[in-house]
Amino acid sequence: MSGGDAKKLVRSPSGLRMVPEHRAARSPFGLDEPPWVPDKECPRCMQCDTKFDFITRKHHCRRCGKCFCDKCCSKKVPLPRMCFVDPVRQCAECALISQKETEFYDKQLKVLMNGATFFVTLGTSDKSELMVCRLSNNQRYLVLDGDSHYEIEIVQISTIQILTEGFTPGGGNTRAIGMILQYKVPGSEEVTQMKFIAGEDFSCNKKLSAAWLAAMHKVSK
Repeated sequence: MSGGDAKKLVRSPSGLRMVPEHRAARSPFGLDEPPWVPDKECPRCMQCDTKFDFITRKHHCRRCGKCFCDKCCSKKVPLPRMCFVDPVRQCAECALISQKETEFYDKQLKVLMNGATFFVTLGTSDKSELMVCRLSNNQRYLVLDGDSHYEIEIVQISTIQILTEGFTPGGGNTRAIGMILQYKVPGSEEVTQMKFIAGEDFSCNKKLSAAWLAAMHKVSK
């Protein structure tokens, strides 16, 4: 593992985490651990209002930091956005959000890092270039490789517009064919636009391109 992407195992009150050695290398999809509501400020469950005592113990949700009884905070769910090694205790509301995000980490991120091929047009140019587009391994950059090379920092992306074709009155039968990406150039307020179109001559890659675009749509959310 390169020095810039090196990780270390740390222990927090919430559990073991595998985090980047350098904070600047952290994923843009990451979340900081929340401060826990102090025990003295939480005499009752913040969900069901049950009073805590020797039998009814309090537990903190690892995602929101609020205080709950065991019944309201019984789920242990993976929380990759905080880099936890094992599933951690979360309240019902947070567990639902984390379960949805786990699909993004297990599926969409892998699709993005594997990459797909598009015709890319920069700005107002009338010329496009065939490029392989992928997310970097540290999840911080969108990397475009062809005759040219671009690296777009994810946090600099301002808008992602997915382009589709096909339409029925019921709204079905549409498919993603490309996207328009707008991002800021580091050190400048200038906004640059790129247009990505899946090549019609690459029918074997259409499914891969559509999956990659769907994953980028998830990124925008």
